[in-house]
Amino acid sequence: MTIGSIEHKAKKTKSRKNKVVVDEKTPLIPKTHDADAEGLDEFNGASFSGAVFNLSTTAIGAGIMGLPACVKKLGMVPGLLAIILTALLTEKSIGFMIRNSRAGNLSSYGNLVGDSFGKFGKALVQICVIINNIGMLIIYMIIIGDVISGTSSSGTHHSGVLEGWFGVHWWTGRAFVLLFTTLAVFAPLVSFKRIDSLKFTSALSVGLAVVFLVIAVGISIFKIIIGGLEMPRLFPIITDVASVFELFTVVPVLVTAYICHYNVHSINNELEDSSQMHGVVRTSLALCASVYLLTSFFGFLLFGEGTLDDVLANFDTDLGIPFGSVLNDAVRFSYAAHLVLVFPVVFYAVRVNLDGLVFSSYRPLRQDNFRFASITISLIGVIFLGANFIPSIWDIFQFTGATAAVCVAFIFPAAVTLGDRHNITTKADKVLSVFMIVLAVLSNAVAIYSDAYALIKKNKTYT
Repeated sequence: MTIGSIEHKAKKTKSRKNKVVVDEKTPLIPKTHDADAEGLDEFNGASFSGAVFNLSTTAIGAGIMGLPACVKKLGMVPGLLAIILTALLTEKSIGFMIRNSRAGNLSSYGNLVGDSFGKFGKALVQICVIINNIGMLIIYMIIIGDVISGTSSSGTHHSGVLEGWFGVHWWTGRAFVLLFTTLAVFAPLVSFKRIDSLKFTSALSVGLAVVFLVIAVGISIFKIIIGGLEMPRLFPIITDVASVFELFTVVPVLVTAYICHYNVHSINNELEDSSQMHGVVRTSLALCASVYLLTSFFGFLLFGEGTLDDVLANFDTDLGIPFGSVLNDAVRFSYAAHLVLVFPVVFYAVRVNLDGLVFSSYRPLRQDNFRFASITISLIGVIFLGANFIPSIWDIFQFTGATAAVCVAFIFPAAVTLGDRHNITTKADKVLSVFMIVLAVLSNAVAIYSDAYALIKKNKTYT
């Protein structure tokens, strides 16, 4: 079976209160045997496991490395609860998206928001996805350069894996490493026109994240046995109002850790059995939450108050265990390889949304090889330049996480649900939607204020 371009109306029935009940098994894009429209005559639909791996890979990116620092700020108990709460809210927001998309027979996130708020709403969500994803891809490339080549952004030089193995040479330098990675690895991976084509690399990327987790857990257990770890702090340290505001700076990182909304429609559209999409979302989020909880717990347990904003940097020090340097390299290399494989899945959404924003009236992108290649090369060039000229990943993290990411993850799905264009929203849905919007706006406003205050205070200290 193939993905056709003919759109059929979703099956609907009327309840006694005139609420439209959407058939949960109705696909976002009905599948027909008209292969000519999309040129996918050899594609029979994506499998459940492939969809789970692609959605999980979309979420598990650079955010995982910031979560132990979030737990350090909040304390072990509130920190782990915050990770669980964010997962539950993410599941609800994606559920809102799927239900409203099926009610309106809408095949993309942009069309979903555009259905409720017109062309300007559609353009806004596309811009947010583009900003968020380009920021994340620049972060991925910066981290890859830091891990493989090394970095001096903090004022102290940290050797990369290649520098540690072979010493300082022109071919272990940051510029060459990023150029080689871009041309030899990223360019081929971003050339696929279907997201399902990335299911095997996505599965491998999840496996590499688990490798990092297993090593961290193993090191923690070993140090517990030899008595080398202290009891972690369970609750946050609150001394004044500023310290309370500082707690909200974890929100952008938590939101970024779970954001995968921009690929939900693409994955669902290629899924062989669209009725499985809710199961795909729940399975993916359960997998992500499990990885995040274990990483945060053992990361904070292992490094305590010395946990850095990027816990990967903690693995550049002496762990105080046998074969510590080997384990450090294994952790850093496995995570860099993980990000390399996450890159094309996140890139897919950038290309689709940029094309929809600029070339909305043109024929489908898959049918236009020149346009496909031009957009791909342009985006790769922008990301490469950003990774070479932006010094710190955390500036991007706080900006994209507190603005574009929170809009894509919570505000847009909640706003569409409140608009209730298809008369399917329950009272409970509306209450939860208001809660999502208020929580997202207030917490991120406080986070931005706290970050700005800390930056101003830091500059005054230097002067």
